Amino acid sequence: MFRLNRQLPVRLLVLAWVTFGILASAVFAQQPVKTSSVFTPLSLDLTADSSIVSACPGEGNSASRVQLNAKANASSGQPIRYRWSTSAGKIDAERTTVTWDLSGLEPGYYQAFVHADARNGEEVCEALSSTTVLVNRCAPRPVCPTAVIACPDNVVADAPLKFSTTVTGGPAGVAPLYNWTVSAGRIVQGQGTSSITVDTTGLTGQTVKATVSIGGYNLDCSASCAVSIPVAARPARKFDEFPDITSNDEKARLDNFMIELKTDPTATAYVIVYPSQRDQTGDVQKHKRRIVDYLVNSRGFDARRIVTLVGPPRPNVLVELWNMPQGANPPTAIDNFSLLNRGADDSGKAP
Repeated sequence: MFRLNRQLPVRLLVLAWVTFGILASAVFAQQPVKTSSVFTPLSLDLTADSSIVSACPGEGNSASRVQLNAKANASSGQPIRYRWSTSAGKIDAERTTVTWDLSGLEPGYYQAFVHADARNGEEVCEALSSTTVLVNRCAPRPVCPTAVIACPDNVVADAPLKFSTTVTGGPAGVAPLYNWTVSAGRIVQGQGTSSITVDTTGLTGQTVKATVSIGGYNLDCSASCAVSIPVAARPARKFDEFPDITSNDEKARLDNFMIELKTDPTATAYVIVYPSQRDQTGDVQKHKRRIVDYLVNSRGFDARRIVTLVGPPRPNVLVELWNMPQGANPPTAIDNFSLLNRGADDSGKAP
């Protein structure tokens, strides 16, 4: 008979345990190992280049725009997406740096928001930030007063000119300051006041422009007025006078008269005939026609530039030749021949 070994059950138990451990290790070795990662929160900073803007008309768009800059850091190194929104105004981009347009908004506080997120598979890490900007109330726009300059009338050559201005409107409580300048001439009185006097000596034929700058309004407020100084009219000049002389002598005097008139194409020839108290009716008309016929047909002078007059009778015939420049006062026939200063004696003889 066999004897039972008392240690056999213990050995069989140890062997079974070892076998089970080996088999379990093999099974678990065939299973995939799952790993997990943990996102740390995004760090997000939002900055604005200005916290106060103005959206006033006439200041341009740059005064009502704010540049926003968002910067986020993800520990996973994944790409970051930015999404922007505002309580008012416009942001037309979805990137790190954007421009916020607040033009046309009423004064007040407005907010801009940025949302950043980073994805890693199905995992998402997000962050949100915002900033506030104040739109200032527009200050009242400065306004110029209305300045009107009164130009002088009846301008005379070499005579002083007076310019004056009237100021109306503009902000209340502002005392206007007057500063005058003139394009020609010299201010002799009134600088710093609402009225000036200008010396125009030697300025005939020129234009004088007076400009007044109204100070005290933080603007260039000015008005101007220009007047032309007339050329002093040359007086009509008596060129010659002669009694009843021979036809050849009369033609010689008329030839000299034509030479004088050709120097001024705008001048007018005046012929004044004073008949003799002894002349018959029609004699004076014949005398006028004879002179005009010679000037027009023999000398080629324009008949439209000839004016003939008949003066009152005198003891002897007298003919006056006058050169009247353009703009001058025309000569007249004078009854009292002693006032003519004609350079001849009372007998009617030429000098």
